[in-house]
This record gives sequence, C-alpha cells and structure tokens, in this order.
Amino acid sequence: MKAIGYSAFGAASNVLSVLDIPTPTPAEGEVLVRVTYSGVNPSDVKARSGSRPGVTKPAFPVIVPHSDGAGVIEAVGAGVDPSRVGNRVWIWNGQWQRAFGTCAEYIALPSVQAVNLPDNVSEQIGAVLGIPALTAVHTVLGAGPVAGKTVLVSGGAGMVGHLAVQIAKASGARVIATASAAKAELVIASGADSVLDYRAEDLTVQILAANDGELIDHAVEVEFGQNADMLADVMAPNSRIASYGSAQAMRPEIPFYPMMFKAITLEMALIYILTDAQRQLAIANLTSLLQQGAISPRIDPAYAFDDVAKAHEAVEGNTRDGAVLVKTG
Repeated sequence: MKAIGYSAFGAASNVLSVLDIPTPTPAEGEVLVRVTYSGVNPSDVKARSGSRPGVTKPAFPVIVPHSDGAGVIEAVGAGVDPSRVGNRVWIWNGQWQRAFGTCAEYIALPSVQAVNLPDNVSEQIGAVLGIPALTAVHTVLGAGPVAGKTVLVSGGAGMVGHLAVQIAKASGARVIATASAAKAELVIASGADSVLDYRAEDLTVQILAANDGELIDHAVEVEFGQNADMLADVMAPNSRIASYGSAQAMRPEIPFYPMMFKAITLEMALIYILTDAQRQLAIANLTSLLQQGAISPRIDPAYAFDDVAKAHEAVEGNTRDGAVLVKTG
C-alpha cells in the first residue's frame, strides 16, 4: 500500500516521503480501515519536527504520521463482529505510541479505536473528531452537564475553541469567548453569546460585564499561563478550569491562594490518555451532538496524498482557516 513516512526529524519537505509498504493484516481484536481522509494536527507537526522536549530521535525506525482519520472498515480480526465490515468510522489515537498512523491507504488498529460515524456525518468531519472534537467535548462536558451555566472559552476561533463554543451552546450554556478582533464575527457565528478581544487590558472587567456581573462557572482554556491571573479573578467558587494548553508560558506561575480560596478545580486535559470511562463519555456526548447536527468544524480543502509536506507546513505556519486533511483514498 501507499503510505507517507519519515525516519528522522526535520522539515516536512525534507523528511516526509511516499513509501510502498505491506498492507497490514488485522490482528485479534483489530479492524482494517481503508483510510479516506487523514487529519493533520499540531501534535503531528511537533512529533515530525522533533520539537518535543527531551525527544532526540523517532521512537520507531519508520513512522507513518497522524493520529486522526476516517474511512471504511474492510476486514476484521478474530474476536471482532464481522458485521463491522463496511462501517464508516472515525479513528482516535491512530499513531499514539504506535509506528503506523492514518497517513496511509490502510491502517489496522484496535476495534475500539474505530468509532462508527453517524449517517449524517461526512468522512471529512470524521477525520477531525479524534483530537480537536474529543478535546472540545471533554473539556466542556467531561465533568458533567453545563446547561444553565456560563462557559468561558479562550481562543474561540481556534479548532478546539471553535468546537467548544458549539458544544457548550448546544448543551444549554451561556458562552463567552475570547478571540482576536478580526475573528469575532466567526466566533459569534459558531454560537457564542459574547466575543471579547483577548488582548483587551480590561478583559476581566469585560468578561464579568458580559455575564451580568456574575462569576464564571466553567472555563475551557488554551493558554493557561497567560490567563491564570484573569481566571483567578473571574471564576466562581467551586468552578472548574479545563486547560488543554499553555504554549506561551510553558512553566506558568499559578495564583494558588486566590484559586484555592475559591476551591477552583484545575484540570490538565490530555486527550490521548483519557481513562476508559472518560473516553466512553466523550464519545457518547460527541455522537449525540453529531446526530443532532450541533457540530460543524471548519475544514480547509483537502491536500493530495503527494502534498503532505504542504499540509504540515499549513499547520506549522498557521496559514490555515480550518482543519487540515490529507485525502488518502
């Protein structure tokens, strides 16, 4: 089969190449998926470039990148219901701690990691669900319902933030989001009740004003370090902050006592290592929202298989408007 692979860290155009490797055979408990779309995420770009701290060489001699994808089950291994053959599915953790991810014509992986797509959901959307959508649904709904609450979403124009706004609104929350002024209309269109410029010097005041002077019940945070002091001010007693990033301040100072005296729960959300119960809940919530038509991710035109390096560069250079996909089949 045709696959994209790399054996050394480096620039996408230097290390990614088209390979001809054997089509995998599903082992016991596995399914073989004919991949139609492979999703490219920032984590895939960081892994290929070697920018993760302490990692000096690839973990495997050859790596087929990308954890997200969608396609159709073509075969099953022993112990898997044969009726799964022909099912359209989306994939999570396709290349997490594995050599071969979704940027190939086929992938074999545990059956549980290939989730049936609702009939009303395209395979392009399916290829966005593994990291962005699961992160969004877990950070919004992982601790319980948000109906009647106010949810603050930082970075509401980003992939996860965009989906988090939609999920929170569809789940009955009032949604306040932050974004650049240039992206405000986009975030309003995704369902936010208020969109505030994250650069505003009086952001704390604006957040509270947007919530009628009341403190915030729940926050989905993409830049915890930059926003920790603001969060300590705006969050309500016994509220929750679900943070999935802090790239601009990777060793942040935490206003411990202001947060402690509000008994704020701070969760570091890493979608790759959710517990089985957490993942089952996230998938169930996501499936329900998809069936309702409540989630509509932005997706850029898909890149051709031979243009994977350009797809990586679009993510790396932040020159995309939506999710970046590679058409593999």
